[in-house]
Amino acid sequence: MKIRNFIAIAIISGLALQPAQAQLFASKNLDCNWIDPIQSAYLSNHLTYKKKDTQLQERVINQFVKYLDPAKIYLLQSDVDEIKNKMKNVFDTVVKRDCKFMNEAQQILVKRVGERTEFVKKTLGKDFKFNKETEFVYDLDKKAFPKDTQEANTFINNYIQFQIANYLATDMKMDEAKGRVIKNYDRNIKRLNETKPEDLLSGYLNAFASSLDPHSTFFSKDFYDDFNIDMKLSLEGIGATLSQDDGFTTIESLVTGGAAAKSGALAPKDKIIAVSKKGTKGTLKMENVVDMELKEVVKLIRGPKGTKVKLSILRKEEGVNKKFDVELTREKISLDDNAITIYYEDKEINGEKKKIGIINFPSFYADSSRGGRTSAGDLKKIIAQAKAKKVAGLVVDLSSNGGGSLDDAVKIGGMFIKTGNIVKQSALKKEESALADTDKTVDWAGPLVILTSRVSASASEILAGAMKDYNRAVIVGADHTYGKGTIQTVMPIPGELGALKVTIGVFFTPGGYSTQHRGVASDVPLPSPYELDDIGEKSMEYSLPPKKIPAFLSKDAYVDNGDDKWTPIKSDWITTLKKRSEERVSKNEEFKKIADELDKTKKLGKTIRVSDILKDKGEKEKKVKRQRYADKATREKEYLKRADIQEAASILEDLILLEDGKSKQLPKITSNK
Repeated sequence: MKIRNFIAIAIISGLALQPAQAQLFASKNLDCNWIDPIQSAYLSNHLTYKKKDTQLQERVINQFVKYLDPAKIYLLQSDVDEIKNKMKNVFDTVVKRDCKFMNEAQQILVKRVGERTEFVKKTLGKDFKFNKETEFVYDLDKKAFPKDTQEANTFINNYIQFQIANYLATDMKMDEAKGRVIKNYDRNIKRLNETKPEDLLSGYLNAFASSLDPHSTFFSKDFYDDFNIDMKLSLEGIGATLSQDDGFTTIESLVTGGAAAKSGALAPKDKIIAVSKKGTKGTLKMENVVDMELKEVVKLIRGPKGTKVKLSILRKEEGVNKKFDVELTREKISLDDNAITIYYEDKEINGEKKKIGIINFPSFYADSSRGGRTSAGDLKKIIAQAKAKKVAGLVVDLSSNGGGSLDDAVKIGGMFIKTGNIVKQSALKKEESALADTDKTVDWAGPLVILTSRVSASASEILAGAMKDYNRAVIVGADHTYGKGTIQTVMPIPGELGALKVTIGVFFTPGGYSTQHRGVASDVPLPSPYELDDIGEKSMEYSLPPKKIPAFLSKDAYVDNGDDKWTPIKSDWITTLKKRSEERVSKNEEFKKIADELDKTKKLGKTIRVSDILKDKGEKEKKVKRQRYADKATREKEYLKRADIQEAASILEDLILLEDGKSKQLPKITSNK
């Protein structure tokens, strides 16, 4: 189960449960009485699913099995068959307020984990031989549950080699590494035995929600607290969004302005394998978190601002797993550190000195309190400042922007056109409704480039998609954006016992396309390290299909004359820009490295090699260490040196000449390192 940064949710509203349902939830604890009414609440509000049928029931059962043993390490296929048989009429069962199948399934799991733990202890005895040549292909989508105990133990035997290697890579002695691995399994069985009934109920409810689509979720009380922290952009910690994958706590994204992002040392897909905690005399002691429950890892990482936390990180670089440590000082994550920033660069374009603006746009933030700061308000001021400096063009960088306020996305889209539709939303039992910019002011009428990536999502896709449909900007970046085109709402449960997050609608850009799956395609694609099949909405289980409606472009968006006149992007310009970019990229060493690394990653697939973990850390990690405590000026300098930022700026330079009618004066392309 994943915890995501819910800043990307387009619409948040407090839909209340029906009064009759709310009355059932008078209890102070989550119990079996809640299950069916909560399921009904999901179905009453979900965009697609409206009734309990055999297909949905099968999904729920499969998702509950996945909740029990997500890595397919412990349960045998016969166990899975037994659990599924106990749940064959689960919808009818929970109507009768009978949830004993959850406890029975849990006991089966506890038994198998106990058996596997004993096998681990026996294997790691005095005769254990470490084999650094061990490798195995581990693809969860293709991996079946073991057919018998022997097959399960064979896998665990290989997995132990991998776990031992993680510790040896930290310069730990073998005996200590063996002890740590055994402790992990002991801790796991202990945690399973201490599982509370409400945890099992939450697990089942989340299995139900995730069977509807990948963004519908059940929030336990703890998870709902996490959600509110994300939405308020205020917490005391390191500022990272985490998920759990194959037993590892993995960084999905970094909160701009947080300690993790500012360190320059962490990146998406990094695996956290150990976290420090206070020892007996206040000292920091590292605790292994492989196979530890995600919420427990989060508790270790969070803490009062000003205190320190140390993380052990496992990162895959050039096909090799490398390990390093990062020490961070916890702090309060504030909106000020996550605000839009503009950088200016002086360029010589066709023999003339001109200035361009590069806008780093990390999120569509919006403080709902009266007079609160918003991304739209900040950008309006920045554009006015840029015009005062007489910039010739703007790059808007959405490459790390996961989304945010829908209202701000509409307002910002309106800054680049006169008036008109920016997005339509279809919701439950309602026709599509258009959200339009009504402000006749064109804040920026000049050349515009929008930089995106595979992690640009939600509101970012709305803005980029609208500008592409109106031919208002050149979209540059990865082949396409993330592809999340759905709307979620959150319904708190009375008694502060959690909440339901449920998908209620779909977005459409003015061309009539939903951003679901397809995202927004780049006019000028660039090599990207995230250009992998498993990054994007379309790779997610039970993802809702894309839709198409008639285009709803507004004629009033265009301005043919006067100070607000803007020039629509022409198809032959795109052809020219793409060709020139390809030539520059082919000569750029940084892009070559990205392409080579991506190619290696695709070839390696899901292969895990123990020897990779033990190899020398290399020059890249030394570079990370040099950047770890870099000051703001250094970080900004590094940001502007990024290959995709520089290429977006070069494309903007070409666009400036094309809009000025000087296509014959485009400069000769030289090597760009």
